[in-house]
Amino acid sequence: MPAFRPRHLCSVAAALALTVAAPATAATAAGAASDTAALREVLFVGNNWDGTADVIRSTGDFAKIGRIDVIPDKAARMAEINADPIKWIYFQAIRNGVGEGHDQFADDMYSTPDGTSVVVSRPSFADVVSLDLATGAVNWRFPVSGYRADHMAVSPDGKRVAVSASTANTVHVLDIVTGKQVGSFATGDKPHENIFTKDGKYLYNMAIGDVNTSLDAPWLDWTKGDRRITVVDATTFQQVRTIDMRQRLDAIGLGDYSDAVRPAVFSPDESKLYFQVSFFNGFFEYDLATDKITRTKTLPKNPATSDDRTTFVNDSRHHGLSMKPDGSKLCVAGTMDDYAVVVDRATFQQGPLVSAAKPYWATVSGDGRDCVISESGADQVTAIDFATGQKVLSVPVGDHPQRVRLGHVAADWTGPHAS
Repeated sequence: MPAFRPRHLCSVAAALALTVAAPATAATAAGAASDTAALREVLFVGNNWDGTADVIRSTGDFAKIGRIDVIPDKAARMAEINADPIKWIYFQAIRNGVGEGHDQFADDMYSTPDGTSVVVSRPSFADVVSLDLATGAVNWRFPVSGYRADHMAVSPDGKRVAVSASTANTVHVLDIVTGKQVGSFATGDKPHENIFTKDGKYLYNMAIGDVNTSLDAPWLDWTKGDRRITVVDATTFQQVRTIDMRQRLDAIGLGDYSDAVRPAVFSPDESKLYFQVSFFNGFFEYDLATDKITRTKTLPKNPATSDDRTTFVNDSRHHGLSMKPDGSKLCVAGTMDDYAVVVDRATFQQGPLVSAAKPYWATVSGDGRDCVISESGADQVTAIDFATGQKVLSVPVGDHPQRVRLGHVAADWTGPHAS
């Protein structure tokens, strides 16, 4: 195992360069700047199936600092669900569908700029909650429209958080401190990933359609629903643009490829968007100015992975994409192929395949030197050196880690304690 490297604090400029894979850096840097000595940069790891979030160091040895129970109100939520037949049906559908037989309690999370709270989306409870990091208590709760909460994004100033209400085709935007809704907008079917532009002016939402059906053959792709990118003004929440990748894929002869945009990341100047789609072992480069897909990167298939699309978890062959802050490297989580890999952005030359058990997400370390993936099949997170493409180390976490986000806690924080 390589020697641990010294910890470096991330600069605000580097933080702003992180977009989809690690937007929490940009969001929390503003708050941290006012009182850097009192705050500590960390990585929050959401353990979706056991309803916890592990907090680990953001660089170096990535050692565990503390753990948060993100469902302290589970008894009350279950009482509500059991009292409502429709909510109970959806709860069971989430468990037996996208949850692969498990409840989904921790999809996404961001800390507040002052490092006192963490905001968590909870799919099975169809809500977003703010948890006090000192006590673990619920500060506020926002039930989303419909019956399932999904991916979130935080604005660059750290003041607002956007959450996808996946069964209501809606994105809610909330005040991160009060939990009050400041706006919302309609999306395509099953909104998923959200991205604020780094100037905070626009918000992108990717709708992925129905990913838990077995109608996965290319000729049945139309049954998956309305899958498009919706771009809104982040102040008025009025739609300014939609992008349907179906036409863009067809234009380059890829009519059999899905247009369901999964994880995505902007280049530092936001002129290019790199994105994954359902069923595909690779990713695309999209030029915003010309409105065209300019390059395709196909990554290796694992010989042990079936090509039967119905065996891919929620249609995602590869799910997880991040970029080194200087824009020189991409890091790809090859979910169903059980590896992660660093790819040179200029040449699309891939590095060594790093073995990983169902990697589900990719983000960036606080110092920008490592790609950090969540291995949902091994209950650990793994750091990969952007420079060499080689594994640095792995750290055990809870059951089925998914989203990993940079954030802040109090400098002396080691976990919640009773108030």
